Amino acid sequence: MRAKSDLIDFRSLKQVHIVGVCGTLMGAFAAFLKRKGILVTGSDQNIYPPMSDVLRDAGVELLTGYRKENLMREGVRPDLVVIGNVIRADNPEAIAAIQEGYSYASLPEAMEKLFLQKTRNLVVAGTHGKTTTSSILAHTLVRCKKNPSYFIGGVSYDLPVSFHLEPEEFAESGGGGHTPQLFVLEGDEYDTAFWDKVPKFNHYCPDDVILTSVEYDHADIYPDFPAVMRAFEGLVKRIRPGGRLISCFDYESVRSLSQRAAVPVISYGSRLETGARFTPGNVHYLGERTSFEILDQGKKVGQVTLQIPGMHNVLNALAVWIQCQELGVEPKYIADALNNFKGVKRRQEVKGEVGGVLVIDDFAHHPTAVRETLRALRAKYPTRRLVTAFEPRSATSRRKVFQKDYAAALGEADVVYISAPFDQSRIAADDQFSSETLVDDLKRTGKEAQVFKTVEEGVQVLANASKSGDLVAVLSNGGFGEFIPKLLALLPVRSR
Repeated sequence: MRAKSDLIDFRSLKQVHIVGVCGTLMGAFAAFLKRKGILVTGSDQNIYPPMSDVLRDAGVELLTGYRKENLMREGVRPDLVVIGNVIRADNPEAIAAIQEGYSYASLPEAMEKLFLQKTRNLVVAGTHGKTTTSSILAHTLVRCKKNPSYFIGGVSYDLPVSFHLEPEEFAESGGGGHTPQLFVLEGDEYDTAFWDKVPKFNHYCPDDVILTSVEYDHADIYPDFPAVMRAFEGLVKRIRPGGRLISCFDYESVRSLSQRAAVPVISYGSRLETGARFTPGNVHYLGERTSFEILDQGKKVGQVTLQIPGMHNVLNALAVWIQCQELGVEPKYIADALNNFKGVKRRQEVKGEVGGVLVIDDFAHHPTAVRETLRALRAKYPTRRLVTAFEPRSATSRRKVFQKDYAAALGEADVVYISAPFDQSRIAADDQFSSETLVDDLKRTGKEAQVFKTVEEGVQVLANASKSGDLVAVLSNGGFGEFIPKLLALLPVRSR
């Protein structure tokens, strides 16, 4: 019988253990608990930066590997065990927590029970742009002195932490005539836990939703695109009365979902032809910055300059501008905050330059994200040869569902290096993505492309082929076997 996690009082927590602690959201939650004086331990199979650095800096005790003994520190039973969505039902720590009567919960459930029923929740959801858009929104509200709480699945340059709760404000929220505190949440459509196979955002009690995009992804849990649509329809229907839906009309799927909303819909997009109310105008890439006008049905109502490149980031910023204006923030303060937003780690993050070779890290793994990232880098660095190293690592990219789409997306680069896919042992042979087929497709379009079987081989080949003035974009949603530090270490040897 499961211990009742709904009886947990946040103020009574003294010790928490987190299984799967190095996921970005799990890690952010662990660091938050530690900052609040709670003893936090966490276990994971794969511990690597940036989250490992964040956790160690926060004072979270990290344990490599999963075993029953990790649950208790010095013989003391934790008040709560939080089990990540990457954890399988055969995990020894999860088995022990469930069978031995520990109080346990998924992270979204813990959030719902501990905080979210009393706050005004601004949920940023969509296949692409969740982390960046929620980071921009939290940064803007902080800078505009709205004192939001926030929970974001990435490490932002502009926010000191990824999980922040305003305790004094929270204590007053939801009653006594006080305005509920704003809570910015990155709304993930991935499933919650092995015992709770629903999207994480089902637990987030949304008041306002920014819906950036809806495409097929997460092929390990969604059998087809209609299943993805049903998940997002559930989010739209959960928006509480008095809320709103801010929808990117560039996607037909989002337009369709917006028709099912029971709350007001505010639309935005890259062009008026989509039916969007808000659009960007006069978009200019000015070296390190991007400027654009904000148009409301074609009429200029604002001007914004960003430090982050790409049309996808223009749209992310536009969504935040709409949300903040709806919250009563003056446009000039929104524009100032957007102008000062520096970005998110692993989103076009510069990792170093050696011998004139600039190396950039990016989390892009879906074909749309790959395409938009490469286009943004091309716009920001127009004089550099654009070289890409891509690891098919996500559950979707390791399957052949987007085999042809990756050729078009990676074709935005000048030279492409593809690793062998990450572990495909659990994927049927006839459903596996082929790096060799991708290279053949790219070569047929005239692109220079090559497969490498190991990280060491790839680093050596790329280092030897790199030239001064190149931009090397390394794309993976995982650690990629420390490809970037190994490449940066080898480049000085090559340049001698």
